[in-house]
Amino acid sequence: MMGKITVKGLGKAYKTYNGRWARLAEWVLPFSRQRHQLHWVLQDIDFQLAAGEAVGIVGVNGAGKSTLLKMIAGTTQSTTGSIDIQGRVAALLELGMGFHPDFTGRQNAIMAGQLQGLKAEEIEALMPAIEAFAEIGEYIDQPVRTYSSGMQMRLAFSVATASRPDVLIVDEALSVGDAYFQHKSFERIREFRRAGTTLLIVSHDRYAIQTICDRAILLNRGRLEMQGNPVEVMDFYNAMMAERDRSTVRQERLADGKLRTISGTGQASVAEVRLLDDEGKEVDVVEVGAQVTLEVRVAINSEVPRLVMGYLITDKLGHAVFGINTHRLNKPQTDLRAGEDLVYRWRFAMDLGKGNYAISISLSRVDSHLDTNYEWRDYSVIFHVVNTHRPDFVGCAFLEPEVAIVRSLGSASKDGIAA
Repeated sequence: MMGKITVKGLGKAYKTYNGRWARLAEWVLPFSRQRHQLHWVLQDIDFQLAAGEAVGIVGVNGAGKSTLLKMIAGTTQSTTGSIDIQGRVAALLELGMGFHPDFTGRQNAIMAGQLQGLKAEEIEALMPAIEAFAEIGEYIDQPVRTYSSGMQMRLAFSVATASRPDVLIVDEALSVGDAYFQHKSFERIREFRRAGTTLLIVSHDRYAIQTICDRAILLNRGRLEMQGNPVEVMDFYNAMMAERDRSTVRQERLADGKLRTISGTGQASVAEVRLLDDEGKEVDVVEVGAQVTLEVRVAINSEVPRLVMGYLITDKLGHAVFGINTHRLNKPQTDLRAGEDLVYRWRFAMDLGKGNYAISISLSRVDSHLDTNYEWRDYSVIFHVVNTHRPDFVGCAFLEPEVAIVRSLGSASKDGIAA
């Protein structure tokens, strides 16, 4: 099957030396004692990509993401393990990697195409499409050293994707450049996916990982920490980011099969969350536009100098629909002591499109749970929005419109002149 990737026992280590002479001595005296230590950046990495599958790789800087992609792309040799790839690979790694600054964009495009295994006549046939997609105009015949980083990315992406590969490997390069070209690039990636290309992508963009990928892999300190559903992996990764100095991230499987992620210091915790209708009854099915109250009870377990409570509504793909907190409303609570309870009641109209939604709860010191996270709890409430009273509409928000229609005959017709 073209596009299949199998990674087994993969590891990468670099040699480190105590001094500059130790490297020379080891080279001059190859059979003497070992004078280096191995610094492992990746160890024991095992995973498979089926043909046509899209997998996102996430992790903090230094976790080994780019090194892994370089080994799969063949630009870096592994220390241990094996990589088996079936099919033609196109890689978009470091921005403009392999571009010669003194050659023109066209010359670099030809050389890059040859490195991908394309023949001269194939590159010549593809060149108009490369120029059209990159949209850099006359710069295509200017030296690459005159390009901005965004222009380099446009040309590099256009060349790498001019001919649909069996495997496409994309590093952070798409984070450079304007929103228009990012959108255009992701649309091309989606087209390739629909046509059967296997995709391996590194990105910090949660939206990209969740909308494009079938699966996500989390790397942590050079090892494979977790892999699975993109939403669940990104939830765990975000919680891990907030709790870098504490081992307080935990996950629990809910009755409907979703994986809830909970993290935080525990100084304050969510005791109860309920979604109530106008009569105070707990609901999990809500009519479009109905008034609801999100009731959150918080327990203070130890002294908290400043408490901010917020909530985030997400759709079934994990995309943020709406979020707010008491910091942004200038209503933080201060000087809280152990044993106190707080009840927050948030009342709003459920002006959402029909579908499944979830509410996550955040207890923090300031605006973001990335700064002193007392508790972050995904899937605190899961509810369904239905539409039985309003006109059928599409989209994630109900923006109740009023329409005025003016209908009249054209002036020419009024005067009796044939239109």
